[in-house]
Formats: sequence, C-alpha cells, structure tokens
Amino acid sequence: MGKMDEARQFLADVGMPKAQQSDICCLSLLAMAGITAKSDWKKATNEWIRIHDIIVFSNEYYGMAYAENTRETFRKQAMHHFRNAALIEDNGKATNSPNYRYRITEETLGMLRSLGTDRETERLQRFLSYHTRLVDKYASKKKMTMMPVKINGEDFQFSPGKHNALQKAIIEEFAPRFAPGSECLYVGDTIEKDLVKNIDKLAQLGFEITLHDKMPDVVLYREDKDWIYFVESVTSVGPMDPKRIIEITEMTQNVHAGKIFVTAFLDFQTYKKFAEKLAWETEVWLAEMPDHMIHLNGDKFLGPR
Repeated sequence: MGKMDEARQFLADVGMPKAQQSDICCLSLLAMAGITAKSDWKKATNEWIRIHDIIVFSNEYYGMAYAENTRETFRKQAMHHFRNAALIEDNGKATNSPNYRYRITEETLGMLRSLGTDRETERLQRFLSYHTRLVDKYASKKKMTMMPVKINGEDFQFSPGKHNALQKAIIEEFAPRFAPGSECLYVGDTIEKDLVKNIDKLAQLGFEITLHDKMPDVVLYREDKDWIYFVESVTSVGPMDPKRIIEITEMTQNVHAGKIFVTAFLDFQTYKKFAEKLAWETEVWLAEMPDHMIHLNGDKFLGPR
C-alpha cells in the first residue's frame, strides 16, 4: 500500500468515522507526522505545525493543489475531529492567533512509529483501551440527543432541534388538552419527512395529496366530533397566514370533517414576531403556556368554521 492508503487504514483502525478517512484527513496526518511517500513510519515526528504547513506539505510531497482558502476545510474535516479523538493536541493559543499550532500526541506518535512492526497491534489496543473510538462517540451522542415521543400509543424518536421539540410538545401537551382522544394522522421529522402518515385514514377523510402538496406539520383527527386539526409548528417560518389557509383548504377541498387551523409556538416571544401575519379564524398555542389558547376572532372557540 502507498502512504495515503496506510494512513487511511490507520484512521480506520483507531475508530475514525468514514468521513474522517478522506484524502484531506490522510494528508493532514501524514503532514503532521512528516511522512512523505518514501518515508518509513518509524521516522514519524510530531513537531508543532500550522494548517498552512499541512497544505504546503500536501502540495509539495503528494502532488496536490490546495489553495490557502482551503484552511477552514482542513480545520473542519480533519483537525477538529482528530482532536476529539485524542490523536492531536494544540498549543493552547487563541484559534485566531498566528501562533496557533497543532501536533500529534506522543501516544499517536508511538502508534505511527509502530506501523508495520510487531508492536503495531499492542500500541493500537492500548490506545483503544484508554480512548473511546470517535465513530462510537459520535454515534452515542447522536443516539442520546434523539427525542423519544409516543404517537398513537407507539414509541418513535424525533431528531434533535427546536422544530421537533415543538412537534413533540404538540403531540404530548396540546393534543391531550385541546384534542382529547385524537389520532395523529400525520407528522414529519426534520430528517425523516413522513415519520407518521396514515394514508388510508387520510384518503378515507377525503385527502388527495400530491407530491407538490406540503402537509401541515401535524394533522390530528378527533373522531367523536369529526374534527381535523391542522397544526403548524413554527420556530422560524410557516405560520397559519391567509396564504397557508388557502393552500390547505384547496388541498382538502374534499374533506368534509370540520377543520381547525392552529399555529404552535415555543414561547410568547416567538409568537409576537408572527402575530401580524396570522390569519383570522385560527388558533394559537404556546408550548410555554400549554393550558391556554389564543383565539383570533370568530363566533366559536376551537371549533370548525
């Protein structure tokens, strides 16, 4: 194998995610160790180095053509993750300082110098016994930040973020209070678009959804009253303004159940930003004050028009 492939194999062996086994990451490791295509790994070094130096090294010894404006790419794709994996360290200077430097740790240097020798496995196993593999650390972090939510009695998980946190509140806080006994017919996730989508029930109610239609964030159906709640989860865009009401009305022109339009916000401060845009004859619910609703005019409170 060439040095690039050997560096890539090393990164895989120490548990770097696939994205951190890229050419940029391999070149960064080789440059920091001072390993050219003809060098022996036992000659690896760990001198303090700048990203500028990594770029110069890559271009000179590996025939690359990286420009100075790629420094941030090296920083984000390689250096940040190498440090998280305990492969490198910095000199403690401010990141915007001209004196900011990186170097591979003594522990990493020992592993690199042992590559191809009978001590390679021993060094690697010792490193892994003290450090969690970055691929596992990142997977664990992602798993821990997922938000569990119970929908129609079943367990689901929302990906992290304000929008999904509000959707979770709509299902777990709004629905029991203002749509008791309702069934969630549709809810999306910022990653998995159609997390729950009861196509049969939607069709039975008269929905004719095309690929061009944008469903409301949450659709609830209360069978005892034959009411459908269209709820928009708003953290930055998408309230129930007149244009949105027309879009949903056209999309559901064959739906005969009573239609209730709700805009949900996390807090009063966010609501105030959108107050002037909201359509009349709609409802507002704030997650920070879950027991109350704001009703925008009309002859009924929380009922179809």
